[in-house]
Amino acid sequence: METDFFSAAFLSALLAIVLIDLVLAGDNALIIGLVARNLPKESQNKVIFWGTFGAIAIRAFMAIIVVYILAVPGFMLAGGLALVWIARKLLTPEGGGHEESHLAKPATTFAGAVRTIVIADAVMGVDNVLAIGGAAHGSVLLIVLGLAISVPIIVWGSKLVIKLVDRYPSVILLGGAVLAYTAYGMIVREPFLVTWFETHPATKLVLAVLIFSISLAPWYSERLPAHMKPLVVVLPALLLWMLAFEVAGTVWKVQIDYLMASNQGEYFIEGLRWIGWLPFVALFLWVREQFVQRSQRAARDTH
Repeated sequence: METDFFSAAFLSALLAIVLIDLVLAGDNALIIGLVARNLPKESQNKVIFWGTFGAIAIRAFMAIIVVYILAVPGFMLAGGLALVWIARKLLTPEGGGHEESHLAKPATTFAGAVRTIVIADAVMGVDNVLAIGGAAHGSVLLIVLGLAISVPIIVWGSKLVIKLVDRYPSVILLGGAVLAYTAYGMIVREPFLVTWFETHPATKLVLAVLIFSISLAPWYSERLPAHMKPLVVVLPALLLWMLAFEVAGTVWKVQIDYLMASNQGEYFIEGLRWIGWLPFVALFLWVREQFVQRSQRAARDTH
């Protein structure tokens, strides 16, 4: 069957794929640019080339096996967690200084940059492949065109990101936010968790805040005053505490809604849910204070 390259259906599908690439391939360009930004200039072009090659190769491979990949239990969850780890790595400070040039930890070697980019592409490429596959309506030609169109977007976008970061270092935070948002989307779409999230809609907001808190914590920690730095640990821990009670309530069939509690045991569980975390936070703050004081004494003794 011949393809009519000038038909309204073909051109509209191609336009849809171009728009998808502009939105989703831009994520890959952002990550490649951020990872490669502090490498020597002669290495940046190589990283962009191999990062782009890896992104396209992975997407081509995924386009073939994506149906089977999504059927693997836990794939979306594992991919989301991997993106959280990559976001933290991207935003982790190099040292203790507060200068803008040290706000994030890019790759320092060619191999390390390519490895980080390939992992991110493998995870983030799922959305791109699914979107292009849907827009192509089964047309292999359109899928191939979609992958080809991704190449210049990623290459030019990566170089643009490097220039932007050199001028506006806070663009790094945008990269972490993109990864965090993608991670959230993958986790809530995990097949064996979809039903649970539908029956616990409030947990989606808790999960979103948790993922962004963990992913962006290194960036904020670098800027928070010393007395507020514990929030970087306390906030995610508190959100995990709340989620744990939601999960426990589902597993053990226990009512954890205070307004619907029917016996003393359920009232106790609900009370534990809302105030049981206080002793743990107090212990954490005390231990942290002791550690800080000990470090300060050691520094004074050294001098």
